[in-house]
Amino acid sequence: MTRPTQELDFFYQRLLMWAKILVFFGLSSCVVPPVEGDLVVIRKDSPDDEMAVFFIGNSYSFGVPAALKKVAKSHGKKIRVGHSTHSGWCLSQHMEHASTLKKLRGRNWDVVVIQDYSLNPGKHEKNRRRTMDPGVQFFAAEARLIGAIPMLYQTWGRRDGEPGVKGDDFFKMNARVREGYRQASERGGGIIIIPAGDGWEQEYRAGRGAELYVEDGSHPSEFGNEVTARVFYETIFKD
Repeated sequence: MTRPTQELDFFYQRLLMWAKILVFFGLSSCVVPPVEGDLVVIRKDSPDDEMAVFFIGNSYSFGVPAALKKVAKSHGKKIRVGHSTHSGWCLSQHMEHASTLKKLRGRNWDVVVIQDYSLNPGKHEKNRRRTMDPGVQFFAAEARLIGAIPMLYQTWGRRDGEPGVKGDDFFKMNARVREGYRQASERGGGIIIIPAGDGWEQEYRAGRGAELYVEDGSHPSEFGNEVTARVFYETIFKD
């Protein structure tokens, strides 16, 4: 991966500065500027090329890196993965976690996958702007600063919907999560979304929804990770 020119270095530094200002004040009404080419799907011309993907998230990301490598290998692609994933964590915790920042900044990455706590994307917009958007914008800026492309990992609705929400179900919660990531993408400068939740919805409509989860009705089974990994692959390597 080539080092950006001095002009781009200055741009990235300004980008990061504005992201940190947003984080400090807890605001997300301003849009972090997009980087040219950020919405272009990544392509690798040769199967000998290696894609480097770094995951920032929680337990919803535990099984995805290995599943993605497996799917990529079946298509003749090589992927190197890294991660900072901690059970139950949200992006605001990663922002203050020295190990996450060290891993992110310490190696060359092509893609940085950003995944927030599963309930945050479906919150009311005002709460989401406060709890989710600062972390999304911070890590999108960090990714762009190192020359990587940020991507948002759109997760899924829980089997029985959000706990405590009367009459909720997978489809209703999944729609809220989808909308939460869509808005976070817009306010982050047009970040590419990996629509794993949409892939899960297709499986639901095909009658395989129950197979996606482990017993808790929240976390992915091996099959759930496979479905998610296929969506990742199609998004990253789309022809």
